[in-house]
Amino acid sequence: MKAAVVAIFFTFLFAATTANAQVRGVYPLGMTATNSGVTSEPGFSYVNQLLFYTRDELKGPNGEVQATGRQSVLMDMNSLVWVTKRRVLGAKFSMSATIPFANNSLDSDADGHISGGGGLADTYYQPFILGWESKRAAIRAIYGVLAPTGRFHTNANDNVGSGYWTHVGASGQTIYLNANKTTAFSAFQMYEFHTKQEGTAIQPGQTFDLDYSLTHTFSLGGEVRMQAGLVGYSSYQTTDKTGPTITAEQEKAHYRVGSLGFTSNVMLPGQKVNLGFKYFSELVGRSTFQGYSAQFSGSIRF
Repeated sequence: MKAAVVAIFFTFLFAATTANAQVRGVYPLGMTATNSGVTSEPGFSYVNQLLFYTRDELKGPNGEVQATGRQSVLMDMNSLVWVTKRRVLGAKFSMSATIPFANNSLDSDADGHISGGGGLADTYYQPFILGWESKRAAIRAIYGVLAPTGRFHTNANDNVGSGYWTHVGASGQTIYLNANKTTAFSAFQMYEFHTKQEGTAIQPGQTFDLDYSLTHTFSLGGEVRMQAGLVGYSSYQTTDKTGPTITAEQEKAHYRVGSLGFTSNVMLPGQKVNLGFKYFSELVGRSTFQGYSAQFSGSIRF
């Protein structure tokens, strides 16, 4: 998938009420693991991503299992990406808008169903994306903002949105390890700055996210190509969560998570279509749910 597939957002805040225990940031981890620095050719592209996350263990600050059950999130992300012909600071200039629809649920083995909801989630906008290219590398610099357009009500158990704004700075890099650009290492970094949650005055801790991949591209005959390889992601809470209902223990419980997996992408240049799949298994978790993710994607350039 071209890296014009944008860094889109959704809330992974426990899928419950006011999220007193912050167990994730808002970036859907792993979705920008491949071709992270690549900007597509000028024009409009439509990108659809179907992302499924499921987790069955709540890990404590030392990695101990504190509870079992299931947290599931299914997201349908619809993005329109525009790459202009003009250059800014020697880079391709592009922007994007993403409308996500989501369905989430949280169940406990001890207490049964806790929460769940579906509908329009928080929308994400990237008004400023710069992309530079050389013979052996591609780099992007991004500013984005998450708008709390998803349904959120204090103490409700069917929220779909986060109830707060998030500003981000991000960058993606793709380094080609051979002259014909068939073997590549990609990395994507994002830093999340969260505002206070409406109605609760809770401010989630800031978050650093990292996606990465090592891939190889080969021909399937004619112009059709396949890209396959290893992928992974990590995420770290970097500052305390604060608010009038947050305890000292909750403030210090910074989450972190790490995963590894695999990917395959089919590229059809003649049709200007890309199709992709990623699978991630989370191997490390602290103060968060731990599980796996399956991600399907497709894009078409007009």
